[in-house]
Amino acid sequence: MSESASPKGRKAAGKGTARDGAAKESGPAQGAPKLNPREAAVEALMRLAAEQPWNDIEIGDVAREADLTLADLREFYPSKGAILGGLARMIDRAVLAEDNSDLADEPARERLFDVLMRRLDAMTPYKPALRRISYALRGDPLSMLALNGVMLNSHRYMLAAAGIDTEGPLGRLKLQGLVIAFARVTETWLEDDDPALARTMARLDKEIRNGERFMERAEDARRLTAPFRALGRAFLDRRRPGRRDAERRDEDSDPAAAI
Repeated sequence: MSESASPKGRKAAGKGTARDGAAKESGPAQGAPKLNPREAAVEALMRLAAEQPWNDIEIGDVAREADLTLADLREFYPSKGAILGGLARMIDRAVLAEDNSDLADEPARERLFDVLMRRLDAMTPYKPALRRISYALRGDPLSMLALNGVMLNSHRYMLAAAGIDTEGPLGRLKLQGLVIAFARVTETWLEDDDPALARTMARLDKEIRNGERFMERAEDARRLTAPFRALGRAFLDRRRPGRRDAERRDEDSDPAAAI
């Protein structure tokens, strides 16, 4: 495992500039370029969420904090949940913009570890807000379901950044498993105030290893059941002779079908 990807290496190097600013209030740094309206709305919601209960924040509050009209805010986001989706995309962009070429020769486990730690680094300025939001949404299954869809899209790109495929019969299982695993890691991270994030890194390493073992068992099960699936398809084909006859007639009438 490379020094940058391993828990030990990251602890020794103190990697993660975002982590160093964990105590700072979220929002653009002084003198930074003016945010576009989408980013301004995200930053406004994060500032409000860091200071007051999630359920007390109204859309009008976000518009005022972002210096936007309600009409402008509606143009970009229909709800607070949609603004959280905007935050996820900002985090995605920050992680994907980093150079991962130094990880190309590392095993998949180390590549994924590093990418996900970079994601946590990018989330760090918003940690106080995310802590409050996490507590508020735990009792809201509909919001959690909607956020799961957002996280599926985000982690599809995290896996791609780590050079791990998400297509094929087990791709969806792999992707959903990562979303669940990272949610568990995030729970630890939200309570981990150690600048070195030793507990968080240990939890992430454990979740990745558990995921590897689960996917290995799933792949073994898929191989073992392959003959039964083939028999099932053959049985269904025999039960649908009309469809087979139609396919044969199509082949007879289309010379290209035989190529």
